[in-house]
Amino acid sequence: SPRMKAITFQGIESLAYEDLPDPGLINSTDAIIRVTVAGICGSDLHPYFGREQGLDYGTVMGHELLGEVVELGAAVQGFAVGDIGVAPFTTNCGHCFFCLSGLTARCETGQLFGWVEDGAGLHGAQAEFVRVPMADSTLVAVPDGLDEAVALLAGDILSTAAFGAELAGVQPGDLVVVVGCGPLGLLCVRAALEKGACGVVAVDSVLSRLLLAGRFGATPVNFKTEEPFEVVMARSEGRGADCAIEAVGSPEATRTAAKLLRSGGSLAALGVHIEAHLALSPGEIYDRNLRYAGGRCSARHYMPAALRLAERDMALISELISHRLPLSQGVEAYRSFAAREEGWSKVVLTPGNAHS
Repeated sequence: SPRMKAITFQGIESLAYEDLPDPGLINSTDAIIRVTVAGICGSDLHPYFGREQGLDYGTVMGHELLGEVVELGAAVQGFAVGDIGVAPFTTNCGHCFFCLSGLTARCETGQLFGWVEDGAGLHGAQAEFVRVPMADSTLVAVPDGLDEAVALLAGDILSTAAFGAELAGVQPGDLVVVVGCGPLGLLCVRAALEKGACGVVAVDSVLSRLLLAGRFGATPVNFKTEEPFEVVMARSEGRGADCAIEAVGSPEATRTAAKLLRSGGSLAALGVHIEAHLALSPGEIYDRNLRYAGGRCSARHYMPAALRLAERDMALISELISHRLPLSQGVEAYRSFAAREEGWSKVVLTPGNAHS
């Protein structure tokens, strides 16, 4: 049978670029996609570093995918072979209680791309081909003329940023803090400004990311050389920020975000947290009337709007993409991305599809 190239999980900080059998149709609602762009996401680093456990060795990595439909199950009606589709990072049935209410992240039969545990699950997107279950309600058609690497972001971080601004309750005139200026945090800056924020203070320590934060419309603050608390207090008549969006996924980021909020402020946690307990105590939340909200983004719900934003702001959003590399360089790219090396922001991999 034909064999494709893929990046697979082999243990903590260990990946392989190897040959695997091409995926085939399993259900009549499946599609097979020839992947043209796949992203490396910050949350891919959780299994990579062993912070999230349970991933089977040999699992194809990655949950950000865009490509061409090359094969369809008999029941798929909304797509034809040759169409270009982008997927959210989880599959969606489109008709369960959660899908119908917009909480597509909690679809009753949804699966996360790139997570196989004890033999059950769905292989990921950092490969030449990927099987997309429930294709009609999972895939979204990509508008003509849109940079595919930018459109790819609609399936995860562009949608997650919109969700974050909503979760934080950003209102016109609010001062917003974004903690973490990776690709997600930078898009959160834009999402907050879209909601009418009067200003956004973006906190990080990587210089290249802080420069981008300025390009995206924020006041960048390097927490290693400046005091974010003083900057926020000076911008808010000594009260603190109205909203904070935490885009890191660490207890330290939670505490930083909370420290910068005013009494009655709201904190939206977008980072994937794996610590056992919340970094804030119930007493702290009570004493300052804080609101804390978190959760997986229902990307499929936000994707149509995210794609419209991608079309409008394509030139700016493309500045997030620091590296466009062949899939064969993906293992090395993980090392640089994981080390938060200067100049590394969003990494997009382009499979070769030698036998397509």
